[in-house]
Amino acid sequence: MALVLYAGKTNKNGYKALIAAEYSGVDVKLAENFEMGVTNKTPEFLKMNPLGKVPVLETPDGPIFESNAIARYVTRLKAENPLYGSSLIDYAHIEQWMDFAATEIDAGIARWLYPRLGFQPYLPPVEEAAITALKRALGALNLHLASNTYLVGHSVTLADIILTCNLFLGFAHVMTKSFTSEFPHVERYFWTMINQPNVKKVIGEVKQAEVVVPIAKKPGPPKESAKSKAKEEPKKEAKEKEPAKPKAEPSVEEEEAPKPKPKNPLDLLPPSKMILDDWKRLYSNTKTNFREVAIKGFWEMYDPEGYSLWFCNYKYNEENTVSFVTLNKVGGFLQRMDLARKYAFGKMLVIGSEPPFKVKGLWLFRGQEIPQFIIDECYDMELYEWTKVDISDEAQKERASQMIEDCEPFEGEALLDAKCFK
Repeated sequence: MALVLYAGKTNKNGYKALIAAEYSGVDVKLAENFEMGVTNKTPEFLKMNPLGKVPVLETPDGPIFESNAIARYVTRLKAENPLYGSSLIDYAHIEQWMDFAATEIDAGIARWLYPRLGFQPYLPPVEEAAITALKRALGALNLHLASNTYLVGHSVTLADIILTCNLFLGFAHVMTKSFTSEFPHVERYFWTMINQPNVKKVIGEVKQAEVVVPIAKKPGPPKESAKSKAKEEPKKEAKEKEPAKPKAEPSVEEEEAPKPKPKNPLDLLPPSKMILDDWKRLYSNTKTNFREVAIKGFWEMYDPEGYSLWFCNYKYNEENTVSFVTLNKVGGFLQRMDLARKYAFGKMLVIGSEPPFKVKGLWLFRGQEIPQFIIDECYDMELYEWTKVDISDEAQKERASQMIEDCEPFEGEALLDAKCFK
């Protein structure tokens, strides 16, 4: 028998139980034909939760309300569920971060967002205090995530699910890129979690807010006095003074034809003799004599007028003390670079046999500069120092060749891993 969850399809608190269910193999279904403001006011619903709030989970043993309690129940239905860790201290830390997510993150975002949506009175000093408190909480979270991929242990736990759902509302409505750039590890963590298959299946595609949601306008005063005054005027006078009605103008919102999607500026560049797909195919298909075939072919194909090469070096290599965390950083970066696949090729090397590990890379971009849309959309770009390759310098050209080739040792050190973006 499936458990029935009463919540809207886009309710972030409902997401918690649905995601936990995906990880736990528990059958949870959203209530059919649920309508907020209607279903939750029925006598049947109020028997489950007298406050009329959602979400509510209907179980064979009775209803449960409060989203974290529901998520805990769903998680506990699976014996020895890894979402609750593997030890007593894991369990305690998971509960710790769930409380943090509720009292520090969720509460902070709510105090910033809800007044802007009109749910509470909007007062600038209150908003300023809310943002300050939220930044303090995000700073603490950022510090923890600097050396941890997940909140507890080496895999997703219930704490990650709860925190991600609470952060979702902030990223979607008020926490713009300029705001979150102060917390790069929180950014990396959020997008890593959002792109987990079990999370993405429930939430879908997520886009970060480009601007803070505007303050809801207060309704204007009633215009009854103006109407009554008009009624008192003589009909004749009204006819004389009434201006001719102008022709109705088309509503821009309703009738304006949809604007075509603007072309990417890189598509407007002069044609290049280098066909990027040809190079990617050569790279992928070369299994032997890589230096003689692929590297030689690359330099023969390379068009310095249509493309540019860039070295990148991670700014915070001293933080790379755990191998799997470092590898996850690089993997997440390449995942978020997917928007540039048509215009780029990259190699990322994780260097060293002992921590701290160094992360360095080589990227080929269409055009003479790093495309602005990549800088704007992929926050990882800010975490690296970028240096344009001077191919007239044989040393730099050879270094680029070694990076494409995964040459080992590289600059005197062993390679922990090498990843390719193509």
